[in-house]
Amino acid sequence: MSKPETPPTMYAVHSGDRLKLLMERTGTGEAITSRELAEAAGVAHGTIGGLMSGAQRVVPEPKAKAIAAALGVDLLVLWVPMERSGRVFIPQQVAV
Repeated sequence: MSKPETPPTMYAVHSGDRLKLLMERTGTGEAITSRELAEAAGVAHGTIGGLMSGAQRVVPEPKAKAIAAALGVDLLVLWVPMERSGRVFIPQQVAV
């Protein structure tokens, strides 16, 4: 009998503004467009656009890690894990 798969941890973006700021100056010091970020992270361009606009707040862990890596930043600079003490936690949208 196989063990049931546990769903990946979901991550909420700190804010669309923080994502935009990190795109203006990535870990290499270069700017990256939303299309370039989507391609580098292997996610849909609509995902990046949704995160920037606030229409989408949450992605699964693999996507969060890929986006952070493509920006050259630590995962927790941009993302907050949603599960804390068994409760769902989504940060408020705040300007950076």
